[in-house]
Amino acid sequence: MTEPTDPPVAGEQETTTCYRHPDREAHIRCTRCNRRICPDCMIDASVGFQCPECVREGNKDVRHARTPFGGALSGKGGHVSKILIGINVAVFLVQLASSGFTARFELIGAFPPPPNQPFTGVADGEYYRLLTAAFMHGGYLHIAMNMYALYLFGPPLEAALGRLRFLTVYLVAAVGGTAVSYAFSSPDQRSLGASGAVFGLLGAFFVVNRRLGRETSGLLVLLAINFAFGFVAQGIDWRAHLGGLIAGGLTALAFAYAPPSRRTAFQAAGAAVVLLGIVALVAWRTMQLT
Repeated sequence: MTEPTDPPVAGEQETTTCYRHPDREAHIRCTRCNRRICPDCMIDASVGFQCPECVREGNKDVRHARTPFGGALSGKGGHVSKILIGINVAVFLVQLASSGFTARFELIGAFPPPPNQPFTGVADGEYYRLLTAAFMHGGYLHIAMNMYALYLFGPPLEAALGRLRFLTVYLVAAVGGTAVSYAFSSPDQRSLGASGAVFGLLGAFFVVNRRLGRETSGLLVLLAINFAFGFVAQGIDWRAHLGGLIAGGLTALAFAYAPPSRRTAFQAAGAAVVLLGIVALVAWRTMQLT
């Protein structure tokens, strides 16, 4: 920080211009460094005004509030959750408007199934389907149920983890769900939906609540009912539910139980390990089909 300027020596004329803008007159001094500042450089302080340099210097010593798991506080607005809901709804509207859109981006391992050649699908290098399929839905009830679950559990989990960590859990769970579906379903089975990501959030919500010492019995019952429903009802891919639950839960474990002394590095490494496991699973299935 620049030292306060000395008062002018007798006989010398004091500078009356802004130290940052010499062509502008300045009649106000920064309350920290005592230099003259013009209206464009005046920043409100608790007492008087400060210059931009002093404000930046002061902010270096300010410790920003963090969530219990090291993320930046995002409040209770759930902005990332709302954006994800908006993306899912927008993609669904495109599905309704374009007849070939769903077939181009839904999850399919290989069609027609091996040994037919050539074929299309993830096994043919269309790995983008592992992500795009998680933002698509098969009908109004399908998207309504998933988005309602995201609306309920997304914001509180986002507030606990922080925006970046929450988004990481969502995306890892989404890809984890489609990867397990790809690995253990029939090659020509088509699948789509955000259910894997939603189950990942439920798993993460359970881990976070356990770490914070909160009640989790009701959440366990909800998880069990929804998971069992995937075996009873037709047209539901329980493999995607299981994959999303495992991927989201493991990522949340790395985030929630990281040692405070090296929290960020441990959390990044934990998420990377889960992603590597997903990549290995996809590679194994692709080798089987090709």
